[in-house]
Amino acid sequence: MNSQVKNNDLHHVSVELTAEEALALTGVRFNDNPKVKAAARQKVRDAFEKTFDFSHQDKVDYELLK
Repeated sequence: MNSQVKNNDLHHVSVELTAEEALALTGVRFNDNPKVKAAARQKVRDAFEKTFDFSHQDKVDYELLK
């Protein structure tokens, strides 16, 4: 993931998760509710999008890949 944050700058992202969501992110499976992990991942993704600017990633300069 690239962002416009310098490597020396430390940013903290806070996400409020339920106990089940936190456990699901560690690998625990909840067979009765498989959407727990998806919900937790979405919360983390939303927090990153609010904290960091990823808008410059919309286009790839393919000339730089050569």
